[in-house]
Amino acid sequence: MLGDDVPLKHPLLNAGVLGSDSVMSAVFQGRVYWFWGDTNRGSYPLGNFHVPGATSELPANGGLAVFDGIDLDYFVGDDGFAKETCRMPGDGPTWIDGLVTVGDGDRQRMFAKYVKIRPPLDVYERGIVEFNDDTKQFEHRLTLDAELPLVPEGHAFPASKSGEPNGRDYIYFANPYPVVRVPATADALLNPDQYEAWTCFAPGERGTDAKLDRDADGTLRVGWKRGTRAVDQKLEKQLLASGLLKPEERFFRFTDANGDRSVTAHRGSVAFNAYRNCWIMIFMESFGEHSSLGDVWYAESDAITGPWEQAARIVTHDKYSFYNPKHHPIFDEENGRVIYFEGTYTRTFSGTDTATPRYDYNQVMYRLNLDDPRLATARKAE
Repeated sequence: MLGDDVPLKHPLLNAGVLGSDSVMSAVFQGRVYWFWGDTNRGSYPLGNFHVPGATSELPANGGLAVFDGIDLDYFVGDDGFAKETCRMPGDGPTWIDGLVTVGDGDRQRMFAKYVKIRPPLDVYERGIVEFNDDTKQFEHRLTLDAELPLVPEGHAFPASKSGEPNGRDYIYFANPYPVVRVPATADALLNPDQYEAWTCFAPGERGTDAKLDRDADGTLRVGWKRGTRAVDQKLEKQLLASGLLKPEERFFRFTDANGDRSVTAHRGSVAFNAYRNCWIMIFMESFGEHSSLGDVWYAESDAITGPWEQAARIVTHDKYSFYNPKHHPIFDEENGRVIYFEGTYTRTFSGTDTATPRYDYNQVMYRLNLDDPRLATARKAE
């Protein structure tokens, strides 16, 4: 309309895609690799339910500045539509998360966890797949036992064993709390016995009646433990209700820094931010004040393991869904003063009577200035 050139190479229905659910991304072989969940197409009611994918150039390698957009080169089928990259056998869609790249000698390898889904949202199989860059397909590597206490999930990031951001010997998985990790090797990723949980359960405990790890004085011992059940928010509430866990021993204890109410984190990602010199989390709230899945928050911690305590709301979608937010550190600007994150904007789960036309399952990118004074209440003490 302005007569200017459009920055994107394919600005209209790129690869026939009308909208996609829940992004995963990783840098692999010098490019950004993108994968999504269920994907709509403009020409037919049904689309791709087995992980479409694309690549783009890093801004430092000639890619667009993220403010102008992302030039996605989709993997396409013979019909020109975004093709499936991860169809695993069995009924229902295939979804992936925990996307991660690791070095293996002089080459890189990229892995993800997959799940198979039956209605309504029943996970009946999970495992690990590896991406074949020649065929542009994920290949099955391992089926995970349904009873395993630890699996890769959420969004992955590297750090040292002690939690230092400049190390890459461990991969941490945030969903949104980073309570699962594994040594950063292909062999370890494919070995369930190598995964560790940041947990208060006694080493080796993994069942529903798992015992807490307390010393002779009753002090709770929390640490990284292999083959041990992790604690999630639902389980922690049960432990609190039963009296086995004291309120002051809670791990999941976000409060609204501007309102002092409890905030339940649902999905999100964690990264080290050089500008703030701490770990930052971008997460969505479960059943927030304005939307059941549309309020997004920002939080900080000096350590990967927390404490994660106060958060500031940064995005609200009134009675609309915006879920599974992902911060992209590869796009950070000004040493991390400006960051970018995206999420899935959709009517699904929103409860609204009025849908935004042609915006179902759209990926929307936000820019956040970490100097904004409205974030001050979520910051650590200076």
